[in-house]
Amino acid sequence: MPSIEADLQLSWQLNAKAWIDAVRGGAIESRRQVTDQAILLAILGRQPERVLDLGCGEGWLLRALADRGIDAVGVDGDAVLVEAARAAGSSAVHKASYEQLAAEEVDIGGDYDLICANFALLHQDIIPLLAAMKALLAPSGTMVIQTLHPWSMANGDYQDGWREESFAGLAGQWQPMPWYFRTLASWLNALDMAGLRLVNLQEPQHPQSAVPQSLLLVAE
Repeated sequence: MPSIEADLQLSWQLNAKAWIDAVRGGAIESRRQVTDQAILLAILGRQPERVLDLGCGEGWLLRALADRGIDAVGVDGDAVLVEAARAAGSSAVHKASYEQLAAEEVDIGGDYDLICANFALLHQDIIPLLAAMKALLAPSGTMVIQTLHPWSMANGDYQDGWREESFAGLAGQWQPMPWYFRTLASWLNALDMAGLRLVNLQEPQHPQSAVPQSLLLVAE
């Protein structure tokens, strides 16, 4: 029987084209107004020369970093998204699943000043992946993670577990996507168990919204 993790991977394959259109068309309001800028500023604030974008998708962040003179490398598990990133001008994009990365089966380079994961850690067991990413950092390197804010997404059920994203309100054909909800404590524990130390926590928020749009974690 297919696992939920397999369903998550399949949903990205089925949603790849719609995702590219949504990101490039500015259809996701929270990204357009708050979170895209939040992750970009968090990265630029560390002044890295070499960045790995984990789960880079169609490559918008790679292009934004390259435009600012940063050596930006991407990796994603979906072939359509990888090809879209390459076609848009990001030549250094690797195709590899998170399982392959966690097992160190694919060479995606190393000695990165910063590794970022922008709404890209949606599966359950992220600790082996985070530990593998830590090994790719330069000695003084930084991990920057932006994710769904657990307090905003709890909906009265504040405990770790699988949820479903229906992509309601977005144009196009979408396959519902399972994703793993984790509490703030669970996020911090995962960083700690992977050998990473939290140095900064941000809650990007639109001035006209009463709830944060994301959770942004900076670890070393």
